[in-house]
Amino acid sequence: MKRRKQFPGATPYFDRHGKRRWRFRKNGFSAELGSDYGSEEFVRRYEDALNGYKSLGRIKSERTTPYSVSHLISLWYRSPEFLDLEQSTQSVYRGIVEKFREDHGSKPVQRMQRRHVQALLADKAETPSAANNLRKRIIQLMDFAIALDWRADNPARATKPFRVGGEGFHTWDEDEIAQYFSVHKPGTLAHSAVTIMLYTGAARVDVVKLGHQNIREGRIEYQRQKTRRSNGVLVSIPIHPDLAEVLDRLPKDRPFLATRTGTMRKPASFGNLMQKWTQEAQLPNCSAHGLRKAFARRLAEVRSTTHEIASVTGHKSLALVQRYTEAADRGEMADSAIEKLITRPNGEKSLANLPNRFVNSVAKPIKGKDKL
Repeated sequence: MKRRKQFPGATPYFDRHGKRRWRFRKNGFSAELGSDYGSEEFVRRYEDALNGYKSLGRIKSERTTPYSVSHLISLWYRSPEFLDLEQSTQSVYRGIVEKFREDHGSKPVQRMQRRHVQALLADKAETPSAANNLRKRIIQLMDFAIALDWRADNPARATKPFRVGGEGFHTWDEDEIAQYFSVHKPGTLAHSAVTIMLYTGAARVDVVKLGHQNIREGRIEYQRQKTRRSNGVLVSIPIHPDLAEVLDRLPKDRPFLATRTGTMRKPASFGNLMQKWTQEAQLPNCSAHGLRKAFARRLAEVRSTTHEIASVTGHKSLALVQRYTEAADRGEMADSAIEKLITRPNGEKSLANLPNRFVNSVAKPIKGKDKL
């Protein structure tokens, strides 16, 4: 009987100095594991590799300059602040930080000044969102350096973020939704996916996990991945009749948007599918995230309050809800607002038309004061 390998995917090789090292390879992905087979450090690198990460920080920490940017990053990767993040968030952060480390890893953390951070951001001026993301990561790293007593201040916090133009992801309007459904008919995965997102407001990373296990007493219940680690509230939404019609046709033993083999679809691959489907419907500006905003817009247009919308979308910040609902029909809402201003609920005129007694009392000089 063939003996099972302790670390599947790990294979040895000899470097140019003749030293035996180990490397993890799977489906085109490769990551260095070091030379000390089975050690604690080896196991850490192997676990990261299984999750799709190249543990550059840990591998380089053996030969990095003490108190350098690279040394700081390698320690940050092992900190509770970083390890407590969702794996998808860790992956995004690593992508930004590793590029920063590649360019500046050998430099001492203590010597970083505000002008240095401003220069780094200026290099990304043509992509303000990318510049702002880099600024956030540097702020986190410098805060961590303060926690380690490597320095007493955070020079990145003294910089200002770039103003990002536009309104972010495009919010689908009703004509675009109708156009999409005219191309993708009921019974197709493309139709089911957009219907589910339109009536749950679930983000891409959450909608791929939803299934019949999330249905309880006529409601869909789930906790957003983005707020799960910060005690985000449970999202509990009554199932709309249009959504119920779609869900009743879907298999009960797999996620709603499962692959052909019944496994959960990855958020990235679902995003690629959404891009394909919107292109087929000739809607190049529409995206999965735009459906979440369309859901909030619809709720705003039927006069839902900000708190009501937040309870459905799962937002913890009301300011974000207001941003999501900026595409609501402002014309009709303005008509309603002016109507309320003209007439009170009891039929009386509003304070915009003040009674004579109030006008007279304001014009009358106060006793004891000199007249102008």
